[in-house]
Amino acid sequence: MAIYLDPPLWPAHGTHFSHLISDTSLTELHAFAAAAGIPERAFDGDHYDVAETRYSALVAAGAVPVEGRVLVRKLIASGLRIPARRRSASLKLPLLTRWNAVLPGHDSLFLDLLDRWGEEHRKYHGRTHLLAVLEALDLLTEPADPPRTVLLAAWFHDAVYRGIGGQDEEESARLAEDRLVHAGLPAADVDEVARLVRMTADHEPETGDGAAALLSDADLSVLGGTPDAYARYLAAVRQDFAHIGDDDFAAGRAAVVRRLLQLEPLFHTQRGRELWLEAARRNLRAELG
Repeated sequence: MAIYLDPPLWPAHGTHFSHLISDTSLTELHAFAAAAGIPERAFDGDHYDVAETRYSALVAAGAVPVEGRVLVRKLIASGLRIPARRRSASLKLPLLTRWNAVLPGHDSLFLDLLDRWGEEHRKYHGRTHLLAVLEALDLLTEPADPPRTVLLAAWFHDAVYRGIGGQDEEESARLAEDRLVHAGLPAADVDEVARLVRMTADHEPETGDGAAALLSDADLSVLGGTPDAYARYLAAVRQDFAHIGDDDFAAGRAAVVRRLLQLEPLFHTQRGRELWLEAARRNLRAELG
């Protein structure tokens, strides 16, 4: 039995990541990760994603450094690898871990939201996007935790998604109001979650609205990805709107991009600007041009 670690070559969120695996059992992998202080939310079905700052410490703790292709071969040979076609389904565990940190004891609500985010017609606005927003909130607030109401707003912000701007956000906010009241949340918290969800219709928080700034920046963090990641985002968005003809989609998308470029600021937190602003403007201009 051994734990393996590939080089930190995978770019995301302003740094690079390694993959940590076991060649025998997930139990062994979880035990090693827990002892090394790696949070459960870093687990993605068959491996842990770990930032490059942890690489040396993990090797010192006993992880065997190997090249990426060697790590993949060992994972396949172990029988633990999750195929790419099932990757979205594998997000249930990391999402459940995060849900239990924000609203434990409400498994039926979690499963309802998980089903909504996993609807077949969603290509971009699915579980991967939800997890990316939650991870972006971590980056924006570290070393502190994001506020609970902001996290809940992230869970609900695209809970209803039919590709109808404004209406989706309103229905998602109403869903949050209904479900969170039944979950026993204080009325003030329910109102705050719904307010934040409605804000995502235009991503224009008021000056000084720190909670809305966090959610808006996290939701738009995808704009600041690498060119390849941005291309994948565009392809997925186009699939989300497959019911719209090419000409109409192109016109509508161009209007969205122009509006995003005109937003000042585009990112409302200092950390968000540091992480994503330069790349976001470059990606948006390239798309429009």
